[in-house]
Amino acid sequence: MTRRASQNPGHDGRPSAEPTAAGSTRGQRSRTGPRATAQKRETQKRETQKARLHAPEAGGRWSAAVTHGSDALDLRPGVFTLEDPKAIARSLKASAEESTRRKAEPYRSAMSMLTFFINRAGSNLEPKTRRTLEQAKVELRRLYGRPAHPR
Repeated sequence: MTRRASQNPGHDGRPSAEPTAAGSTRGQRSRTGPRATAQKRETQKRETQKARLHAPEAGGRWSAAVTHGSDALDLRPGVFTLEDPKAIARSLKASAEESTRRKAEPYRSAMSMLTFFINRAGSNLEPKTRRTLEQAKVELRRLYGRPAHPR
């Protein structure tokens, strides 16, 4: 038994936008014009760049790739291995202020990189090194005239 338009409330004779068995929709235009193609290319480009940044290098880890290849800062080699918290803070501040690729203000970029390094090291970080890096955070706040973090 077939239904006529008069038996189907709201039916005005136009094709519906209900999905067909193949999953496409009838009555809708697909976006295949030049604008849609350009948007798709840009999305693919961003995804490829993101994947490349987070892909582990041969024998490396993605966090090392972020530390070395981040758009935030160009860090001095070995900055996190320094034993003087003031030297670490000064180096991070200089890197943040010299960087032309960072997206945030220099203080936020420097503090983010330091926090990222501490968090990614996790329990593998020796207590002495952790204390040095935590003190570097205090020094970084002081260098930028920020209030001390409440404990």
